Amino acid sequence: MSRLQMGVLGAGAWGTALAIAYARDGHQVTLWARDAQQVAVMQASRSNARYLPDAAFPDTLSVTDALAAAVARQDLLLLVTPIAGLRPTLQALKALSLPLPPLFWACKGFEATSRQLPHRVVAELLGEHPAGALSGPSFAKEVAAGQPTAITLACADSELAVHWTQKLNSQRLRLYATDDVVGVEVGAAVKNVMAIAAGVADGLQLGHNARAALITRGLAEMARLATRMGGRPETLMGLGGLGDLVLTCTGDLSRNRRVGLMLAQGQSLPDVLQALGHVAEGVPTTFETERLAAALQVSMPITAAVGQLLRGEVTAQDALLRLLAREPVLELPPAQG
Repeated sequence: MSRLQMGVLGAGAWGTALAIAYARDGHQVTLWARDAQQVAVMQASRSNARYLPDAAFPDTLSVTDALAAAVARQDLLLLVTPIAGLRPTLQALKALSLPLPPLFWACKGFEATSRQLPHRVVAELLGEHPAGALSGPSFAKEVAAGQPTAITLACADSELAVHWTQKLNSQRLRLYATDDVVGVEVGAAVKNVMAIAAGVADGLQLGHNARAALITRGLAEMARLATRMGGRPETLMGLGGLGDLVLTCTGDLSRNRRVGLMLAQGQSLPDVLQALGHVAEGVPTTFETERLAAALQVSMPITAAVGQLLRGEVTAQDALLRLLAREPVLELPPAQG
């Protein structure tokens, strides 16, 4: 495996985990954070105590608050911020006036107000730049610990996806390639909404049957939206869809599932988010998905129920009961002849 120079932009849990994983594999990694004080602490402790306190930094991982230092002379960039930080970080990259290597993002969700998927934001600011989405079932803590993980790299240019999948693949962090960027990004966004619903069901102790039903029907909602937006339904059966959905709906490390669990206990949304201490992308994504589904006339009843719950319009129990009381429909649409 050839050794790469890479910059990881964003020192949250996932950005830090990717930086540790690739540095452990022998790549030279520069992790960038905008907070100079946080960087100084990480440099001194050789860890990110805020997000991954038990994961030591390998020797080939350096940390900086200077964006230019994280970008210059790199073979590729991984942009790992919340979706709200995607546009500002891209604007900062453009302002550097430096040659940019291929860029892959791990942002999940729809941009607020514009409801754009990440690839649309990247194209708007960088044009026809070699780029793609990195997504799939992956808890940061397990990746940082070196536990086996498989994720997807989605690029509109399939040759680019295959090339970088081969470059970045390792025994502990396995990559698969696809050219369906829309399908992967919709799966990455909406699975967080479904995880909130699954957390509510678990918090109400509705049982494994109810959780399985929510996951399965949630997958159907994701596939309907992805297809309407130009993605392929089969993509939602892969790592970026079903894989990520199952992990986020069932894993104890899932922040969005924890949101549902705490809401089911009667806690208010502000209290839940304060107690969480991390970004729960499923909350803003729920509202953006609701608006998008309405605009595209896509039926998404689970998403609508989660939105009502988050706005305080219904209780957790009422939200689930309304779903259970819906009229029966065909599980799959008729085949097109």
